Amino acid sequence: MSLCQDCVSGVTHEGVPTGKIEEIAGVKTYVAIPPEGTAYDKTKAVLFLPDVFGIDLVNSRLLADDFAKNGFQAYLPDYLNGDPIVELNASFDFPSWLAKHGAEQIRPPLDKVIAALKEKGVTSFGATGYCFGGRYVFDLAFDGVIKAAVVSHPSLLQVPEDLEKFKASGVPLLINSCEAIPQKTDQMYPAESQKLGDEILGGGKTETDKYKRAYFPKCVHGFAVRGDLSIPEVKFGKEQAFVNAVQWFKAKL
Repeated sequence: MSLCQDCVSGVTHEGVPTGKIEEIAGVKTYVAIPPEGTAYDKTKAVLFLPDVFGIDLVNSRLLADDFAKNGFQAYLPDYLNGDPIVELNASFDFPSWLAKHGAEQIRPPLDKVIAALKEKGVTSFGATGYCFGGRYVFDLAFDGVIKAAVVSHPSLLQVPEDLEKFKASGVPLLINSCEAIPQKTDQMYPAESQKLGDEILGGGKTETDKYKRAYFPKCVHGFAVRGDLSIPEVKFGKEQAFVNAVQWFKAKL
């Protein structure tokens, strides 16, 4: 499986990140902590698993900051090992890049950060993954690392195998999905995968103990992190996907 052009397309969002870069177990990590004076549970943390643009894309840092403003310490690790895709909307050799960014490269830095946070007292992890990051949210759930999962327009999933395996994991899962019509198909998680996910995981239209899927028409793959906010439907989708994630973590983490 490869990536699609929408995986590297989008708009840079405006804003000034308020978090900071730290070295955690030798891994460069963007850290967003709730504002001073805000009470929050220091035993809980959100792992923010970014798309192929890694931790340097301002959009991802701003989203991590938003999780912090909503009472969660958020950690955005450089699990791409300093080798992200650096230019939006450019043509790209996906197979060559993916060959250097498989689980054997991604998991070691991610696991180091998780182990270090455990040593600091974190006992419950939620993970939110965008596009490429969705793959590794699934893997963390399979390994019993996380207590709650959110993926927005996930990439690189094996369907139906990963969905069946996720159900067996018992981890509560929220999927923010998008348009799946011929003109605007999410190639990475298309209509047939969305339908299968609902059938396997449990409907997905309303919140259950373990699964919810939100659907955003007139949005395309990448909308929740790189969407064009000048388009009202995309702005709504991006903002509501974030609200969904916060509500899910507050309920499940």
